[in-house]
Amino acid sequence: MNDLLTVSEVAEILRVDDTTVRRWVKIGALEAVVLPHVNKRQAYRIKRETLNKLLEGLPNSAA
Repeated sequence: MNDLLTVSEVAEILRVDDTTVRRWVKIGALEAVVLPHVNKRQAYRIKRETLNKLLEGLPNSAA
């Protein structure tokens, strides 16, 4: 169950913008795997397990 999700996939699940997910990763609020990159934008992958733990910690009204 170590599926890796893209920033866009996580943003869609959490109903936020991609930029918000990237910000959370940069400030350490969301753990992510940093991929080697050649483009201007840093590439991240978030483990599905990490996202599930985050969602479990939210109040029922927010999930």
